[in-house]
Amino acid sequence: MPIISISLNENIIQELDKLQKFLGFSGRSEIVRASVRNLLLEEKRIDELSGVLHSVLLVIHDEKSDQEISEIRHGFDKIINTHIHNKIDKDRCLEIFVLYGDAKEIKNITKKFQGNRKMDQVRLVVT
Repeated sequence: MPIISISLNENIIQELDKLQKFLGFSGRSEIVRASVRNLLLEEKRIDELSGVLHSVLLVIHDEKSDQEISEIRHGFDKIINTHIHNKIDKDRCLEIFVLYGDAKEIKNITKKFQGNRKMDQVRLVVT
C-alpha cells in the first residue's frame, strides 16, 4: 500500500486520537483511511442525486466569512426556501438552508460551500 504524508495541526491530531480510541480504530492510518472512504462515498451519493429535491444544507463557518456566505446565497436564491443564520459560539456561525429545486443546482450550492476553505463543516441532507 502506498504511503502518503499529511500535515495536521495539533488540535486536529488530538481530536483524531480521541476519536480513534472512542471508535476502536487500531491506529491513525486506519481512521484516516476510513475517513477518506466516507468522504468518497458521500461525494458519490451527492453526484448521483437527480430530479427535483427537498434538502437541507448545514454550513458552519467563522463569522468573518459572512460576506462570502451572502455572495453564495444570492447566487442560489431561486432554490433557497428558507435561510436561518445562528451564532453558535464567540466566533462561529451556523447557516441552515432549506432548499427545493433541481438536483444539479443543489449539488452546485453544496460544492460552492465545500470548496471554500473558510467553511468548517458542510452537510447536505436530502429528503
